[in-house]
Amino acid sequence: MRAPLYPSVVSAVVFGVVAAVIAGVLVGNVVPGKRAADAGVVAGYLAWAIFFMIGIGAFGQAARWGLARRNPTHDEELLLAGRGAGTWRFFRFTTDHKVVGVQYLTTVLVLLLVGALAAFLIRLQQSQPGALFFKPAVYNTLVGMHGTVMIAAVIIMLSSTFGNFMLPILIGARDMAFPRLNALSYWFLFAAIPVFLSTILLGGFQTGWTAYAPLADQGGPGMDAYSFTIILVAISLTLGAINIVTTTITMRTTGMFWNRMPMFVWGATLSVLLGLIVFPSFALSQIMVLMDRVLGTSFFIASLGGSNWLYEQLFWFMGHPEVYVIALPSLAAAADITAVMNRRPVFGYRLMIGGMVGICLLSLLVWYHHIYLSGANTPLNGPFMLGTELISIPTGIIFFVLVGTFWRGRVWVTVPLLFVLAVLSNFIIGGVTGLYLADVPTDTIFHGGMFVTAHFHFTLVGGMVFGFFAAFYYWYPKIVGRRLNARLGRLHFWLFEIGFLGTFLPLFYAGLQGEPRWMAFIPRQYATANLVASLFTIVIVLSVVVFAYNVIASALRGERADANEWGGRTLEWRVPTPVPLENFERLPVVTGWAHDPGNVLEES
Repeated sequence: MRAPLYPSVVSAVVFGVVAAVIAGVLVGNVVPGKRAADAGVVAGYLAWAIFFMIGIGAFGQAARWGLARRNPTHDEELLLAGRGAGTWRFFRFTTDHKVVGVQYLTTVLVLLLVGALAAFLIRLQQSQPGALFFKPAVYNTLVGMHGTVMIAAVIIMLSSTFGNFMLPILIGARDMAFPRLNALSYWFLFAAIPVFLSTILLGGFQTGWTAYAPLADQGGPGMDAYSFTIILVAISLTLGAINIVTTTITMRTTGMFWNRMPMFVWGATLSVLLGLIVFPSFALSQIMVLMDRVLGTSFFIASLGGSNWLYEQLFWFMGHPEVYVIALPSLAAAADITAVMNRRPVFGYRLMIGGMVGICLLSLLVWYHHIYLSGANTPLNGPFMLGTELISIPTGIIFFVLVGTFWRGRVWVTVPLLFVLAVLSNFIIGGVTGLYLADVPTDTIFHGGMFVTAHFHFTLVGGMVFGFFAAFYYWYPKIVGRRLNARLGRLHFWLFEIGFLGTFLPLFYAGLQGEPRWMAFIPRQYATANLVASLFTIVIVLSVVVFAYNVIASALRGERADANEWGGRTLEWRVPTPVPLENFERLPVVTGWAHDPGNVLEES
């Protein structure tokens, strides 16, 4: 059977590109004056997003559903979920939550690869004094693209990938609460990627991933691409978050009480709930930037009464809590993996839930420590400093639970568990060094330096990316139906951990010596630390090569995985591999805590 090109990603790209060119040219020629270029670019991106969605079939599905005189039949829903479509279902508007999870997972892996390539080019530039490889403007664009791509990737890498594929199965549901909304959330993310890559053709953006205004108001058309990308990603995250929260609240199977849910369900749900609160402020800041650039408003232009301090508040209200948006599902997955690999329930289950809830609440009070040196110098510095320090308490509780789960456990040292151990060690370094940035006196010294760069890489990469790999190796057999090579997995782990430590520990030293961030020209007094960091980046590249080979080789000719690959007791290990279209032939009845023996009965 021939795969239909409409609706599919092929028709979506064609419709989107044609509409973008037409809209961009028309609006660019109609709008007079210096704002014509920005207006044309923004109009082109808006047309791209709308007609991409038409081409993928998203609006058609919504229209047919809204205008229908009856609800879709069960067979019609299964066809929309991809029944009988084969591999082509991954390139269409498909409502099966497992297909959406694989789409997200593939996208995340590509984004991580692109972000890693940009990171390697940054380290190449900083390996020698003198800006030998890139001009400062090109280097600044590389830094901004690396930061934006990696932040987007790590935000979605757990809650959107495994949250989509695994969460409904973990709570005993046959699908997500809003299947069409689920597919729509992914394709909005997909539509944002070409917009972001087009910044290269438009001259890039030199503001870094923070895109501080009024610098953002003064940049070239590449700044429009950045702002529009953030808006599309925010729409995607909002739709996905609404779906996950609703699914968890309303679709848990019989007996799946709140205190029986696997820890990952708690982590993913709290993560996206926090994201629903904080991400709109960032999206709003980018809408305001576009209005300044296209409509001539003055939200951030000081000469016309605007305030750059407003932008800082809007940005960092998202910019720091998003660390915990990423951390919660990572630490929760680590807890579930630790329980399975130690053959015992999570130690202090309710304590860990309390820790994650505490992180959610306190994370809303920590953004201000990024603005200590903004010139405001307000009496709020003290309370915000205290709030930032207090968040280490619920974080410490979670680490206590993770370590406690090892106590008297029958430890099975698998590749997923190795990555969990790395999460514990790396994230502790990131957390301890973060305390220096929470306090006003020490932040005054380290603010804007390489010490900060090393700190947040130990947090985001050392904690969260390692957590993603733990979950990836853990759930890959269930998702793909084949086993990864364990020896190659261990080689990937050790290369990645050694390369990571060798890259970022020297940057702490460079920061202590006073090296600023985002420097295209490395002064000679910091050359040695940067050279060591750059050389160890090669080890990280080797780890990526090993990982990519392992994934590709496994997908092509790997051993068939068992239905219960790790001997787990949560619901994803109770369904066949590959997982059926509707997950469960008969919905299970849960009779005990997650990871407890005999905690599931099957409904008759």
